[in-house]
Amino acid sequence: MSFNWKSLVSSVAPVLGVAIGGPFGGLASKAIQEALGVEGETAIAQELQTNPEALIKLKQADQDFDAKMKALDIDIMQIHADDRANARDLQKQNKAIIVPILAALTVACFFGVVFWVLTGKVSLESTLLGFVLGQVSSKAEQVYNFYFGSSSGSKDKTEKMAK
Repeated sequence: MSFNWKSLVSSVAPVLGVAIGGPFGGLASKAIQEALGVEGETAIAQELQTNPEALIKLKQADQDFDAKMKALDIDIMQIHADDRANARDLQKQNKAIIVPILAALTVACFFGVVFWVLTGKVSLESTLLGFVLGQVSSKAEQVYNFYFGSSSGSKDKTEKMAK
């Protein structure tokens, strides 16, 4: 199964994880590489897999990156939240049928691959299957986040309600 370093970055360093997928992806990637002392995505993955100290460096890089962005009056998490909201609003306005169809197909593919694995029709040892399972799992999560909100959105809502 292939190592999904971006998922690990998102869980350990949420600001960098969000930034990687957005307009500040290059800056976030550079910050990660500088913190780990490596160059390139393959080297990042290798370092995160083999060096336990890398997670500490990654967490520190996340805090530094967030501080630099805030100094520039840029809120990465708010940009990400606004992007999701804009996509949902666009779907509400256009009522395009293709979005729910693609969402249903994505979730169906996820359950199909999981069923295929659980019934023993294919071995999880296959690198290709690991890649496919990772991809459909990630895309299904995005569909759920689009329709039901993400955990970060829930966290923000909880914090606002507490105030």
